Amino acid sequence: MIPALLVRWFTPAPDSGVADDIRRGKSPWADSVHLLWSVWIFITPLFDNGTAGYTRTWLLFTAASYPLFLLLFAKIQLAPQRTAYLYAWAMAVLCFALLRWYPSGLSYFVYACVMLNHCRMRLRAQLFQLVLLNVALLGLAWWIGYPTSVLVIMPASVIVISVIMLVERINKEKDAALRLSQEEIRRLAVLAERERIGRDLHDLLGHTLSLVTLKSELARKLALADPPRAQREMEEVERVSRHALAEVRAAVTGMRRSDLTAELASARLMLEASNIAFEAGTLALAGLPPEVEASLALVLREAVTNIHRHAHATAARVSFSCETERFHMRISDNGRGGLAAHGNGISGMRERVRSLGGTLTIDSPVRRGTTLDIEVPSRAAPKSVVVDAHLLPALASQGDAA
Repeated sequence: MIPALLVRWFTPAPDSGVADDIRRGKSPWADSVHLLWSVWIFITPLFDNGTAGYTRTWLLFTAASYPLFLLLFAKIQLAPQRTAYLYAWAMAVLCFALLRWYPSGLSYFVYACVMLNHCRMRLRAQLFQLVLLNVALLGLAWWIGYPTSVLVIMPASVIVISVIMLVERINKEKDAALRLSQEEIRRLAVLAERERIGRDLHDLLGHTLSLVTLKSELARKLALADPPRAQREMEEVERVSRHALAEVRAAVTGMRRSDLTAELASARLMLEASNIAFEAGTLALAGLPPEVEASLALVLREAVTNIHRHAHATAARVSFSCETERFHMRISDNGRGGLAAHGNGISGMRERVRSLGGTLTIDSPVRRGTTLDIEVPSRAAPKSVVVDAHLLPALASQGDAA
């Protein structure tokens, strides 16, 4: 009976702080790190003068109150956020009840004020409760006879800490809303891309399949009456089917193919999410064949992935230049350098560039960053398609959807 009661008591509510941490992939014990501040309960007697200090009275009050404090701290994390403030008030009442005999209990009051930030309530209500708690503490401490320094330091410290926690909570809520917005944008982009592919396939195959159906029906009817004509109709069906198959393969290849614009957008998302400043120069596509651009996009993806995972960089840059017969792409970062020229990723990039008839040069001194220079032949006259680097984030959803 008692174990079952304890299990229910310590089971997190669906809208509790612990349940929210679990949903976001955090450890349910993550917020327990704040208990380190409770060390002040055991340090406070060091600052007492006279006969006060680590007395038998202090030991008894600590042994009786600290477990209750830990229980209230846990319940604030486990209880529904709309009612968790009740346990914060209980923590403050515990401080008020012991204040005359137990100065270490002031730490319970600090926790009570700070833990209001873990409760779901309006900002005005939270500020009102915070002020009310501090007024109650000041009145009680003044009546008991606490020194003026305590009457000044305690409210000031509590208000500063609470404001910091409040700002962190607001930023956390904004970040959560931003993540939901980005996920919704990606979902809508994928949905729009699926609808586009569906329309393209319908336009591509609708007429062809209708023609195949009509000619197949005609051939079936002519099979006995006019076999030579039926044979010609079936040959026409075969020709139309092969042509449709070639169109489908070409369409699928185009859907799968990456392009440099989309890869730049994806690179910006990946690197800036890792706090790596990303700068992209003007992209001028000098009439590159689609297969060449697709291979360069894969090289760019591999290089950006290496920067994200291994470079320990704070900034990265991609620049392009085009001459009459050569297209040049440079990818650089300010990371730790020392890139091995024989790694699997580098070997794959080198093979891709070699298959295009180009060259890959690596400059990676230790602790001085890495620079990759890629040059490939350009078989067409320069015909620049300029992409503003500031528009790349707006294209990210298209890159993800592709």
